[in-house]
Amino acid sequence: MRKNTYIFLGLTLLLLVLALLDICSGSVWISPHRLFALSPMQEQILLQLRLPKMLTAILAGASLSVAGLMMQTLFRNPLAGPYILGISSGASLGVALVTMCGVALGSSGLISGAAIVGSILVMLLVMMIAKRIRSNVTLLIVGMMVGNIAGALVNMIQNFANPDSLKLFIVWTLGSLNGVGWKELPALAIGVLLAFILVLILIKPLNGLLLGEDYARGLGIHVERTRWMMVVASCLLAGSVTAFCGPIAFIGVAVPHIARGVLATSNHRLTVPASLLIGANILLICDVLCNLGTYSLPISTMSALFGAPIILWIILKKK
Repeated sequence: MRKNTYIFLGLTLLLLVLALLDICSGSVWISPHRLFALSPMQEQILLQLRLPKMLTAILAGASLSVAGLMMQTLFRNPLAGPYILGISSGASLGVALVTMCGVALGSSGLISGAAIVGSILVMLLVMMIAKRIRSNVTLLIVGMMVGNIAGALVNMIQNFANPDSLKLFIVWTLGSLNGVGWKELPALAIGVLLAFILVLILIKPLNGLLLGEDYARGLGIHVERTRWMMVVASCLLAGSVTAFCGPIAFIGVAVPHIARGVLATSNHRLTVPASLLIGANILLICDVLCNLGTYSLPISTMSALFGAPIILWIILKKK
């Protein structure tokens, strides 16, 4: 117990340090000891650009990590992630329709709205299916097929798109934390907060599912209702982040494994908060690294460099 306390304390302190480093780093470096004596230009950069971006990184990293943890528990698959049910594909289809059809060329608000609508439609479809079927494997296949259908439609739209709108769509698919300002941040935070409340309610049933559905039913857990709530929470987390930040790769797959490895347990009372903190820390690290050069790299590129080696290690370890 004392060891876990030290781990959570260390992760929290690391989060504070990385958050400070994130708001200081960028094309214009702001020294930490001058944060309370900023020039008007530095104050504008800090308050209007870097502070909301830092908060977005924390929310996005925590959300995708917890969503990935739930999907790995639900499907008992170490390579399951938050986008496995087609949420990202639904958001991509919505963005493709408004960008490559010329409706939202240059309008970030309309792009986010289209991504939200696409995510919600896929989420509602998956929720309806989840209430009708009992097999997790079938649900997994359905989610993948929905994602493939949405991806095929996106590819069809790309064939008829003009170069400018196609470039805008491709930039969105690379992921970015820069598109969330103070106007968008409350909507993202509300969606994430509602999902986290659901996750807290589900912690005990999640631990029961670790031992199998039959054992969970023996403990009095309503498996079908639990599965439906897990799908809702995961879709809310992944859909909210994707709508405002675009797809962010590998965080949701890799972080749950890091959390279980650090704590040496699969108890969701510990792995849920650990995944939340570790995911936020890793995405902050990725954001800092993205901003080291003159030009900012896409966040999904850097997160892939972190997550892909961990997934390869999982595959080799499991043989």
